Amino acid sequence: MFQLSQLRCFVAVASELHFGRAAALLHMTQPPLTRQIQLLEHEVGGRLLDRSGGSVRLTTAGALFLIEAEDILRRSEAAVLAARRALNSEAGSVTLGFIPAASYDLLPKLVQIAREKLPEVSLVLREMQTAAQVEAIGAGSIDLGIVRPFEPRSFAASCELIREPFMLAAPAHHALARRKSIPLSALHLQPFIEYCPLESRYLYEMIAGRLRAEGVRPVTKHTLSHTHSMLSMVSSGMGVTLVPRSAAGLRFKGVAYRPLDCSPPLEVELQLMWRPHAERLVSDSLREILLTCVADEALAAGESTRGLRHLDGRVNPRPSDGKTG
Repeated sequence: MFQLSQLRCFVAVASELHFGRAAALLHMTQPPLTRQIQLLEHEVGGRLLDRSGGSVRLTTAGALFLIEAEDILRRSEAAVLAARRALNSEAGSVTLGFIPAASYDLLPKLVQIAREKLPEVSLVLREMQTAAQVEAIGAGSIDLGIVRPFEPRSFAASCELIREPFMLAAPAHHALARRKSIPLSALHLQPFIEYCPLESRYLYEMIAGRLRAEGVRPVTKHTLSHTHSMLSMVSSGMGVTLVPRSAAGLRFKGVAYRPLDCSPPLEVELQLMWRPHAERLVSDSLREILLTCVADEALAAGESTRGLRHLDGRVNPRPSDGKTG
């Protein structure tokens, strides 16, 4: 079986397409590098590099092998990182991933709570979209993540963190801005700014699916990936949109926010995600503190708490009841 060192040699040569430059990159001489490539090709059973004509080119097999080799090297590095993080489970550092929407209102509160409750812990923040966070949890490069709902993964557990309603965002001079609340039917044939179905799939499907079910057909003028970009378009008078309630905290000039009048309510969810078997005491402590404080804030505001719902359907009591999720 080939070794990781041989894969590193192959990737270097495949990247440089020159044995001399690849050897310099790897801080080795050319003969040992050539020998490692020969051993690798012998193990694979065929040529990965075409060295005829005084140049180096990838063969068809080599091009395919390169994709897998790079993936193996990435995974090996992630495995080492995950092991080191587990071995240092008492280390006072937690990496928290978050989607941009969490920074509107939730994240500042959670950071303050973390500093108050765990002053010895260094909190490292990384802004990432949900899909990237799921992969990062799997690789062990983040400890916790604030995400939108995602497809179940064996290496990731999650529970509901908050649930908030969508609101209408309209230009301040728009006729809908004069209403106290907005039925979904009022959006029919309105110039509409919608979430991108690829990059903001969850929000797009929440809104588009509900409008479709209600028989409401706004006229899509722009399709954007980020809430702040959509609100910028609203501020410019280019249409109306639906955004999570916390986005009102962005305070775009000339944008009016109105609650929706619909039943059942149109709501969006944020989840807290973690790796269930990571065995990092400091991240476990932070997770329970965050969940408890969010639940306490909801109770203080008179909102219902739904418990901690995992992707496998189990519902656990709040962490303050003495049980973990």
